[in-house]
Amino acid sequence: MDRDETGPDTAADVSDDRVALGLALLERLEHESLPLPEVVDRIETVTTDPTVTRTILDEAELRGIVEREDGIIRPKSRQYVRFEQDVITKEGDFSCQRCGTGVSTGYFIDLDAGELGPFGSSCIRKVTGRED
Repeated sequence: MDRDETGPDTAADVSDDRVALGLALLERLEHESLPLPEVVDRIETVTTDPTVTRTILDEAELRGIVEREDGIIRPKSRQYVRFEQDVITKEGDFSCQRCGTGVSTGYFIDLDAGELGPFGSSCIRKVTGRED
């Protein structure tokens, strides 16, 4: 299934693979707090469907993965992406999942819910919180 196959009028199901992947990504945020737009920027690497994005945020709060207050997201987990273990590098012809730039080296985040990527070298740092 394409990540954005569901239309904006369709309610997102918490069993949706995109929801699971978004939750897994939010569990790995490497900040004390982030403004909502920065969190949405990361979620958009999973889906650009606003209904799914809202479901990911709501479910993350419900499950205690994050706290939300006044447009600020505070991750509760301290499980960060470890580059040596959780980032897979593949050579090929890729388009960065975040910015769309063509890259020959793709970086993929190996999460419990699945693989997220590919990303270019600067976008992988942005998505994992290693660069603002």
